[in-house]
Amino acid sequence: MEIKDIKQVDLEGKRVFLRVDFNVPLNEKKEITDETRIRAALPTINYLLEKRCKVILASHLGRPKGKVVESLRIAPVKEPLGKLLNKQVTLAPDCIGAEVENLSLKMKEGELLLLENLRFHSEEEKNDQEFSEKLAKLADFYVNDAFGTAHRAHSSTVGITEFLPSAAGFLLEKEIKVLSKLLQNPERPFLLILGGAKVFDKVGVIKNLLDRVNTVILGGALSYTFVKAKNWDVGNSYVEYDKLDLVKGILEEARKRRIEFHTPLDHIIASKIAADSNYITTERGTIPSSWIGVDIGPKAIEEYKDCIKRAKTIFWNGPMGVFEIEPFAQGTMEIARALASADAYTVVGGGDSLAAVKKAGVREKIDHLSTGGGASLEFLEGRILPGIAALQKI
Repeated sequence: MEIKDIKQVDLEGKRVFLRVDFNVPLNEKKEITDETRIRAALPTINYLLEKRCKVILASHLGRPKGKVVESLRIAPVKEPLGKLLNKQVTLAPDCIGAEVENLSLKMKEGELLLLENLRFHSEEEKNDQEFSEKLAKLADFYVNDAFGTAHRAHSSTVGITEFLPSAAGFLLEKEIKVLSKLLQNPERPFLLILGGAKVFDKVGVIKNLLDRVNTVILGGALSYTFVKAKNWDVGNSYVEYDKLDLVKGILEEARKRRIEFHTPLDHIIASKIAADSNYITTERGTIPSSWIGVDIGPKAIEEYKDCIKRAKTIFWNGPMGVFEIEPFAQGTMEIARALASADAYTVVGGGDSLAAVKKAGVREKIDHLSTGGGASLEFLEGRILPGIAALQKI
């Protein structure tokens, strides 16, 4: 996949519109609880500063649905970003308009301007041409370094490329390189680990990777639909009954291809999904009526750790259980630690999975932390991501 990167163009002293993914988690005090996405953009920002560019940073934050939402202003990013760069960051009052254009024109080389939340304007998500042109008026060149939004055809990821010469930043380039390796030339055995809530979110990845992977292991709520498809009782666990036939087809296809396809051998089950609930470990794969599966059990953990130990390439997306609640976190934590000690090339994607490796204290031991959960899944499904396609046509 060939796209132009920022080292291939002359950006010296230019105004650069840099689309980043600063969609960071905030606590009740509007403090950032995880700076991973900000840190991921630093190599590109620093490179542009070295080239004496006037850097105009643009991102969305949360889902304001086209309206100004005070709790979703981009302001909390300003101070942490400034500290990480050891630079002054100017905060713009909006992301378009005469006042913002004037600020961009007055910028000096090496200065940083942080635009307000792009999604305060409904036109952003509609990929509105007029809005795209207004964004483009702020700069001489466009750089996309927001892999987390590359699967969205928005004004700041696609439309703006119609009005400005464009290239990819280092983070976007790295994500494409890493995920392309998983699709094209993974060292074997290749292990796919999937968890999370819904079969619908992951079925495309499973289907597209069936002729590439050697082993699949499942956890989280989505695994109960697969367990049910094997005719095991799952109690009150979440099951997508309308996906049962689809899941049975996937299991049969995996059998034909002689792929190891593991669902949990046992489970941690609870009377309700809450920290104060009663919970026990099942003896086997069956979950009694009125109980809910909330984590993989100890036998499943051991089986999954063995799969991890044998693998040479691993992609993980989605927790093994309700890991936000401490009694239901063991499966996810054990998988995270096993990945950290694996003799394999490890890639972890998705917000919950990234939070899990952070919670387990093993983030530095994972080979690649993908900043785009949905984007990485769609890429591995074999889809063409609009934000990447827009750069390819330049």
